[in-house]
Amino acid sequence: MPNKLSILGLAGSLRQGSYNRAILRAAKELTPPEAELTIFDLEGLPLFNQDLEQQPTEKVQAYKAALRAADAILIATPEYNYSIPGVLKNALDVASRPYGDNALDGKPAAIMGASPGLLGTARSQYHLRQSCVFLNLHLLNRPEVMVAHAHEKVDAQGRVTDATTREKIAELVQALVVWTRKLQG
Repeated sequence: MPNKLSILGLAGSLRQGSYNRAILRAAKELTPPEAELTIFDLEGLPLFNQDLEQQPTEKVQAYKAALRAADAILIATPEYNYSIPGVLKNALDVASRPYGDNALDGKPAAIMGASPGLLGTARSQYHLRQSCVFLNLHLLNRPEVMVAHAHEKVDAQGRVTDATTREKIAELVQALVVWTRKLQG
């Protein structure tokens, strides 16, 4: 049996009660036995400043090391103002800089998102895909997991309670494992 795959999960929200943190925790619970999902908390990641990119903080060093050590990346993104949140955009910028030191380069990745709105982060996910092209992330196309009306599917303790949502998250994680193995050859 091949080695256990390492998936690094990133939530594009810092809010402790975030629906996107909740779906990432659900993904961790639903990860198949041949993989392991670790969640990296973006809290405390400094704003990208090109003047300081040659002197990365300990948090930036730990973040980039975690990205490099992972076989695949799973991103849970909210949608703010029809696009990706600044926290997530900053995390992508920090990970890919300085030029020539892109810790995301060539990584298999998947995207999901949750929102109280009707579209379940559709616009955010499509904008994120645009950034991922330049970063050379190899994104899984399907299944798409866009959790609409998340407030009805996540309980007060931050647990995803909706069976269909849990099934779709499980499908996505399983597909990411298959995609990663395929890309590894």
